[in-house]
Amino acid sequence: MDEVDRKLISQLQVDGRTTLEKLGKMTGYTSMGVKKRLEKLLEDEAIRVSAQLNLKYFNMRPAMVLIETDGAETIERLLKRFEECPRIIYIFTLIGGYNIMALIAAENQKTLESISMGKCSLRSGRGIRRSEFYQIKDVGYSPLMPVRIRLTHRGLKEAPCGVNCNYCNRYKYEECVGCPATEYYRGNL
Repeated sequence: MDEVDRKLISQLQVDGRTTLEKLGKMTGYTSMGVKKRLEKLLEDEAIRVSAQLNLKYFNMRPAMVLIETDGAETIERLLKRFEECPRIIYIFTLIGGYNIMALIAAENQKTLESISMGKCSLRSGRGIRRSEFYQIKDVGYSPLMPVRIRLTHRGLKEAPCGVNCNYCNRYKYEECVGCPATEYYRGNL
């Protein structure tokens, strides 16, 4: 990363809609020079300009989940099972006592409680040795997160994790809004 890349990336982090003209003035490049530079960064997947949600604005409840599994097969199974889950913002594999950490968000407190312990929870299933669930009180630097809205409203009969909301008691008793990817979803994502 050189000084021009740093200037471009820094400005796009502040405002992803900054014009090529303005970026050119900031870097000393022409609009076409900036465009070529950005296209290369995008093509190489060095950066991506995308919309992020302000969790506070949408009144979403974030949480951190730590999981210790019994090994690599369980890690792979969990990653595959939840790869299309719209509530997972980030999922990391770790080296140490816990080997998975995920940042998740839910539409309200009751739904957060449901996904912390229900069949659709990252903490459910075989191969989980131990887990911890921490609701996040406040986000220190930026409430903007890359919530995966593109995975919502797909009209699925079954959630991507394999759970059918219609058979869940918390969903039946309106303690959970259901999976945003399903046709049963009652939330605001």
